[in-house]
Amino acid sequence: MTYDLGHHGDAEVGDGLIDLAVNVRRAPMPRWLSEPIAASLTSLAAYPEGSEATRAVAARHRRDRSEVLLTAGAAQAFVIIAQALRGVRRPVVVHPQFTEPEAALLAAGHEVERVLLSEADGFRLDARLVPADSDLVIVGNPTNPTSVLHPAAEIAKLARPGRVLVVDEAFADTTFRPGVAGEPESLAERRDLPGLLVLRSLTKTWALAGLRIGYALAPAGLIERLGTQLPLWPVSTPALAAATVIAGDHAVATERVIAEELAAERAHLVAALRDVPGITIAGEPAAAFVAVRLAGADKIRLELRRRGWAVRRGDTFPGLGPDWLRIAVRDTATTDAFVETLEELL
Repeated sequence: MTYDLGHHGDAEVGDGLIDLAVNVRRAPMPRWLSEPIAASLTSLAAYPEGSEATRAVAARHRRDRSEVLLTAGAAQAFVIIAQALRGVRRPVVVHPQFTEPEAALLAAGHEVERVLLSEADGFRLDARLVPADSDLVIVGNPTNPTSVLHPAAEIAKLARPGRVLVVDEAFADTTFRPGVAGEPESLAERRDLPGLLVLRSLTKTWALAGLRIGYALAPAGLIERLGTQLPLWPVSTPALAAATVIAGDHAVATERVIAEELAAERAHLVAALRDVPGITIAGEPAAAFVAVRLAGADKIRLELRRRGWAVRRGDTFPGLGPDWLRIAVRDTATTDAFVETLEELL
């Protein structure tokens, strides 16, 4: 089956539609974030200088500055990984997951092997499925589009000398687990695993998709290798200002509060969907979205559009298909209105 790997949720959104297709939080930007970004506009005559933002991100994850690479969003990181690691022999992408990693590898001339996780197993990672001789493995955690959060211990089994293990944690800051401090199952602070490369995004929780800011965390030698593929001044001055603030203690603490609120809103969405006959939810959702299977989902998506709702199609994700949709978590009132519409259609 051929998949449109370049399709993304923003293509689903149109004028007047309520957006449940894009996994970016919808909330006003706090002044402590918007003001530094606005203030940075007075410095646009100078070329961007990222040392302060790099120091802030390194401190946030208890790492050395040499282990941080700032990028114009996590998507740019996939491109430079594909370019910098042209010498790998057997790259593997664990699906279902965000399609940009595979698209970037293919564009760079790699022959990509897919490992497909099973719906019967809740789309949970089993490290034994990955070929032992693979020298590049890419996995999402939590995974887009299934919203499944894999145990860090299971992902760690994939790390080994001679292999680069890329863990896409673009939605790690949306996860929450009662009684657990920080982001559950994140590997961002692990420095003991050989070849571990963690990618992060700052655009989801803080509604900065248009600003393009993310970063990579990895051993210094690997970071240096990736950096050779970046263009000059890859991250804009406003994006650097945002990264500096978001890496600070106040932002990190606020992020945890937001993640807890999101967990309650996600639980409300999941409970409502489970009451709708004919719907199956993928695994145990843990992020800012939920994937569901229902017969005729491709047609239902179009009918939802006619009624004012945009949701993400699932047939562009390897391992899913036309009977899948991805639904972003929103406030409970929006969820209730959406589920009511969905029930009417079904």
